[in-house]
Amino acid sequence: MNTTQIMALGFAAVILTGAVLLSLPISSSSGESVGFYDALFTSTSAVCVTGLVVLDVGNDLSIFGQIVLILLIQTGGLGFMTIATLLFMLAGKRITLRDRLVIQEAMNESGLSGMVRLIRWVIWMTLAFEAVGAALLATSFVPDFGWARGLYYAVFHSISAFCNAGFDLLGNYTSLTPYQLDPVVNLTISFLIISGGLGFGVWRDLFRNRGRFHNLRLHTRLVLVTTGGLLVGGTLLIAALEWTNPGTIAGMNFIQKIQAAFFQSVTMRTAGFNTVDLAAMHPETKFVSSILMFIGAAPASTGGGIKVTTFVLMGLFVSTVARGRENCVLFKRTVSHATVMRAMVVAIISACVVGVDLLLLTIAEQDTAFVDLMFETLSAFGTVGVSSAGTPNLGYFARAILIFTMFIGRVGPLTLTLAVASGQAKKSDVKIRYPEDRVLVG
Repeated sequence: MNTTQIMALGFAAVILTGAVLLSLPISSSSGESVGFYDALFTSTSAVCVTGLVVLDVGNDLSIFGQIVLILLIQTGGLGFMTIATLLFMLAGKRITLRDRLVIQEAMNESGLSGMVRLIRWVIWMTLAFEAVGAALLATSFVPDFGWARGLYYAVFHSISAFCNAGFDLLGNYTSLTPYQLDPVVNLTISFLIISGGLGFGVWRDLFRNRGRFHNLRLHTRLVLVTTGGLLVGGTLLIAALEWTNPGTIAGMNFIQKIQAAFFQSVTMRTAGFNTVDLAAMHPETKFVSSILMFIGAAPASTGGGIKVTTFVLMGLFVSTVARGRENCVLFKRTVSHATVMRAMVVAIISACVVGVDLLLLTIAEQDTAFVDLMFETLSAFGTVGVSSAGTPNLGYFARAILIFTMFIGRVGPLTLTLAVASGQAKKSDVKIRYPEDRVLVG
């Protein structure tokens, strides 16, 4: 098997293992199995760090089931190869060349050297961010739930936020709405979401260059500038559209409205938490949120979507063609033609996947508003986990579509396409060059 097939099958194996564990009676708070289908949906959502739920995690799962869930989230957020490499190192097993190739593919690295050191760095960085996040969240959760439960909630939500998963334990499908006015919870969760969504390579580059912008790699600068622009733009748009909506933020003061809009802008970038009633949002706000979900986070991060770099390269390609230039230039650096074409392929495949899945959902759920189905589809594809239609209200066929969509969104549309491709190009085909001809365009 090639590296893309190993990655796709690895995620599938983790999902099935999680589904079996979650379907055990010990995983249910009632002592009765939640059923394999609901367990499969929950496991897929956790491993794909999505956050869409058909079970009330805080009430329906036991402590054992919740621990299984958070382990699945951590595995999905870091990538199964990162966890596998950690287990190999703890067991003293040698990391083979094939293992390093899969790590390289999973982490979007250009070279094979230093893969094991990179994995160690990723694990330590993840633990550091999650520990700081848990300590900060404990200041709000411990007074409300006591020391034991409060610390447990703080750790669970810190891992869920850094991995951009969006699962919560507050129960009754409320997400973080009880803490919509708590600045500590809002800012800490937002910080963890953004940190996980920037990508491990970006953080590594920042630490190496001590934040000096002009020394950073092109990829790092592109991710930071685009992420900042999307966060600010998303906050302003959501605030403007929802300012007078009594179902969301109309009853808040100015600072609280900006805080709520900022949190929704952050979480729509593949996190899955919410502090306002998403079903009550205006259709135009859901549309803006859907665009943010489609774009997603950065490559080699805990987030999903087509990625911010793909989004920028698409716009750069259009701008380059419109100006009649040959090379795509960013920050006085030329982006290779192969990279731009890869970005276009990812965007086109992603749009096709979303279109087909949305069509199937529309056929399956004819009583649900189209904008809510679009919101649900892009939430699944972008591994976001927010819902305005109410995922538990959807039928079994619709849930199956969402399972498939979440899996594609996490593995990556291009990776999955390469993994299931029937054959690779033959060496003899590469040598053949046919004469050029013209096709009318536009």
